Amino acid sequence: MIALRQVSLQRGTQALLEGADLTLHAGHKAGIVGPNGAGKSSLFKLLLGELAPDRGEVEMSGGQRIAHMAQEVEALDRPIVEYVLDGDRELRATQAALEAAREAHDAHREAELHGAIEALDGYSAPSRAAQLLVGLGFAQADLARPLSDFSGGWRMRVNLARTLFMPSDLLLLDEPTNHLDLDALLWLEQWLARYPGTLLLISHDRDFLDAVCDHIVHFDRQSLVLYRGNYSTFERTRAEKLALQQAEAAKQQARREEIERFVARFRAKATKARQAQSRLKMLERMGDIAMAHADSPFHFTIPASDRTSHPLLVLDEARLGYRDEAGEAKVQLDQVRLTLLPGQRIGLLGPNGAGKSTLIKSLTGELALLAGKRVPGEHLAIGYFAQHQLEGLDLASTPFMHVQRLSPKASEQEIRNFLGGFGFQGDDAFGEVGRFSGGEKARLALSLVAWQKPNLLLLDEPTNHLDLEMREALTEALAAFEGTVIIVSHDRHLLRATVDEFWRVADHRVEPFDGDLEDYRAWLKARLEGERREARADRGEEAPRDDRKAARRAAAELREKLRPLKKQRDRAEQAMEKVQAELAEVEGLLGDAALYTDAARKAELTATLARQGELKSRLDDLEAEWLAAEEALEAMEAELSG
Repeated sequence: MIALRQVSLQRGTQALLEGADLTLHAGHKAGIVGPNGAGKSSLFKLLLGELAPDRGEVEMSGGQRIAHMAQEVEALDRPIVEYVLDGDRELRATQAALEAAREAHDAHREAELHGAIEALDGYSAPSRAAQLLVGLGFAQADLARPLSDFSGGWRMRVNLARTLFMPSDLLLLDEPTNHLDLDALLWLEQWLARYPGTLLLISHDRDFLDAVCDHIVHFDRQSLVLYRGNYSTFERTRAEKLALQQAEAAKQQARREEIERFVARFRAKATKARQAQSRLKMLERMGDIAMAHADSPFHFTIPASDRTSHPLLVLDEARLGYRDEAGEAKVQLDQVRLTLLPGQRIGLLGPNGAGKSTLIKSLTGELALLAGKRVPGEHLAIGYFAQHQLEGLDLASTPFMHVQRLSPKASEQEIRNFLGGFGFQGDDAFGEVGRFSGGEKARLALSLVAWQKPNLLLLDEPTNHLDLEMREALTEALAAFEGTVIIVSHDRHLLRATVDEFWRVADHRVEPFDGDLEDYRAWLKARLEGERREARADRGEEAPRDDRKAARRAAAELREKLRPLKKQRDRAEQAMEKVQAELAEVEGLLGDAALYTDAARKAELTATLARQGELKSRLDDLEAEWLAAEEALEAMEAELSG
């Protein structure tokens, strides 16, 4: 942990900090922002102990290893890879001690130091240093060249690589992107995102801050203000803090806290990585979106049933469709097998007419199955919204009467409070439905669904006829809903914020779609292009040369995708077997007690210990390579089979 308590700091005549407080916990990645001259670099010097505060205290957890990028690099004749390796001082000291033990013919000390080098991951150090340099733009041939061969900007890259190589718990980087091109910058973003320690980053590159940081420390009028989130979030949050001075401040803040609770609950429940991340990003934006709609008349919740079943609903070997006037079956979906569980949040994707609405109606029971079984859970409570339900409203009645018919014992005030959240406030709750607009009817139909406390919500294009304010209210309510949700919608904002998995309805099948909305758009585009090619072929038209080339290229790529992955996996597996066999032999030799006591075998001991370390490091690399290839192969096979 890092804590500044009532710190004041003055440089010359300028007060940089006055009674500043700041607490950063382990693992935070904090961007340091503020105008030039505000004291950002001085903050680093406080943490490094190069400056002392005029007043207050700077506290840091004991034993923290700090890596800091020096701004000046000497022009040395040392090869750049060796210069980077010098960043790990403990490793270099251990290697020097090992050399001294060899010269002193101290076999026991050598054995001890070989173990120490292995513990420091020293046998993989040269390859790790090389990876850093290559990632920052150096060619393999450059690694043996002396530092003095390079210009100032490239020396700064070497210095950055050395800083990243240093074992550290706290990493301080001051404008690390100044001398990087785009490729190196993107590589650095990824590296820092994986860095397990605490990061403090001074940068004026907002995209870089957005990609790397989860907190922002803002120098604001001689104080330090900590914001959660990246730089874009900081900008919005700071603007909102200023807006709190306005009349709607209390209401806006209440909305923000409510959205944050939605986000916190989803963060704890999310299981599907890609869809979860997509939905989480949208939920994190919802707090800011809600601020723009703080004066909306719509704000409601959809309470879930107190009871549920596991599973809620099952379709087994179902054939879905309808029968025409002659009684002939028109099949839209076949061999549908699905199980709905409590808490699932599913978006249905598929081309128009593929059967999404048919699936929804079959799940409700409104449309009988052509074959197969529909098995509802004991406590299944369905809330169903579709456009045709607007036609089923009693036009001569009122919103109040609609709700009262569902719950005759509910109090008048309870019903009026509930309808107020859907925009039927005051006398509007007693207005004649026949005079309502399409949007008002849609709001009423949604309110009737919410009132019945379902544990399974089936929504077919729920945002049709709804304005932006009501769409936002519905999005927030669905994000907070505790039950199971299945949605058909063309509103991508709604889908991103409320579902965490997608099912694809296409080609008479219902199957999981392993991707997000952008992946679906790419799939749909490829499908449409394929249909156009088939149509041209049916008409006897010759496909344009570019299309033929693209089709051949795509087919060739498809055939070749699996082959290299299989080869990579098999090569890694074969190499692992060889290394494991050699390692077993080496460890068998090290089990010989005489190897440690016989002075004549000192060189053999040294070589054997070194070989053991190299083999273990090699085995770790091969296992990682095998695992990566196996996971990629499984993912590719699943994609191709889907």
